[in-house]
Amino acid sequence: MSQTVAEITPDFPMLLAYAAPFFFLAVTIEWILVSRKRLSGRYQTQDAMTSMIMGLGNLITDVLFGFISLAFYFWVWQFRIFDWGYSLGAILAALIAQDFIYYWKHRAAHRIRWFWSAHVVHHSSEHYNLSTALRQPWNNHFTGFVILTAPLVVLGFHPLLVGFIGSVNLVYQFWIHTESIKKLPKWYEAIFNTPSHHRVHHATNPRYLDANFAGIFMIWDKMFGSYVEETDLEDIRYGTVKPVETYNPFKVAFSEWINIFKDAFMRDLTLRQRLGYLLAPPGYSHDGSRKRSETIKQEYVNAHPDQAGMQGLPAYVSNRD
Repeated sequence: MSQTVAEITPDFPMLLAYAAPFFFLAVTIEWILVSRKRLSGRYQTQDAMTSMIMGLGNLITDVLFGFISLAFYFWVWQFRIFDWGYSLGAILAALIAQDFIYYWKHRAAHRIRWFWSAHVVHHSSEHYNLSTALRQPWNNHFTGFVILTAPLVVLGFHPLLVGFIGSVNLVYQFWIHTESIKKLPKWYEAIFNTPSHHRVHHATNPRYLDANFAGIFMIWDKMFGSYVEETDLEDIRYGTVKPVETYNPFKVAFSEWINIFKDAFMRDLTLRQRLGYLLAPPGYSHDGSRKRSETIKQEYVNAHPDQAGMQGLPAYVSNRD
């Protein structure tokens, strides 16, 4: 019996595996040009080497444990509402739909500490260059992150197509991790994610915290109120609010995961407090001893009232009495 187009599964390439050599080559070229002052930016040897080791480890863990996420996708596939097949239109629709889901998935990674335990790895470098793009987690397939992408499969995008489009999204984001490109044409900056937009995302300046979650299309941030434009008011500081302060790849990969369990299993906590350490935004503490991004932003505006209401900052000075 002949097969329909929707029944024929294309052999999607392992895009990240093919792209990896070009990523490392691009890092090497940028590193050389930055060191020779031919391009703007900063490289620190230990930092860049840690980032590249994290990237290699991410590829290895994807090979070893990627079946967990893929098996979940195929289990969900039986509950699909539609079957889009693999036409060019379906691929383009999947690209847009996946990027929309990626926006919310990325936003959740900054607002739910359990997911942050994996994503924090990508933000742990205090430098911003192409090597930073390679600094990826090793525990992705154990966080349940895959659940947030499941709606794409339910809507009828084949699991292998979803995986392929996810790789396309990540490949696109590689080149935006650089200080060597300042601003692109206004029309491009208006629609797509760019180095300028993504520098904001990696910054720890109060005005930039929890902003610009886009993967490919910056329109999602503008639609849902999380867009902040890069300004010349202050130099960007990269990394995390609480610096990782290590170049040990294993500590970079797992320290936040370990800290979560230490916090959640402290003595004399209520169930709600324990869940808070797992599911509340980073910076949650049962006794108020730590600061969430909202608190950091408010304290900044209290100290700089002239900047109240600027993009990314609260519109008022709170009563500090």
